[in-house]
Amino acid sequence: MGQLVSGATRDSGYESNPDYLIRLAPAGLKVEVRLNGHTVAKTEKALELFESNHAPVLYIPRSDVVAEYVQRTDHTSWCPYKGRASYYAVRTPEGEVEDAAWSYEDPFVQMADIQEMVAFYADKVEIVTESL
Repeated sequence: MGQLVSGATRDSGYESNPDYLIRLAPAGLKVEVRLNGHTVAKTEKALELFESNHAPVLYIPRSDVVAEYVQRTDHTSWCPYKGRASYYAVRTPEGEVEDAAWSYEDPFVQMADIQEMVAFYADKVEIVTESL
């Protein structure tokens, strides 16, 4: 059983596949997330997650996300390496995109650094990056 940050235990992919490649590192980028001309998030503290068979993903501190544009939806999913993902709609006065972002609010302890982070789908919002 794997341990979540909250102390709860769940079946974990780390047990059945301990060599699975998943790595988290500071992105070293200025990151801005936009929808319909509105800045939804902006940070210089993004983390980049590298995972087997997946494109790299930028995680942004929740404190750098503009709360008025982001609303939790009922959608969730399960990752055996990160835990349960909660999804968020991004809403601006011009329109909304359902399930455009996600967050692991109680990840496995191996991924504790993404607990207070939010990731956005690059095909649902505009993500602009620039070197620091």
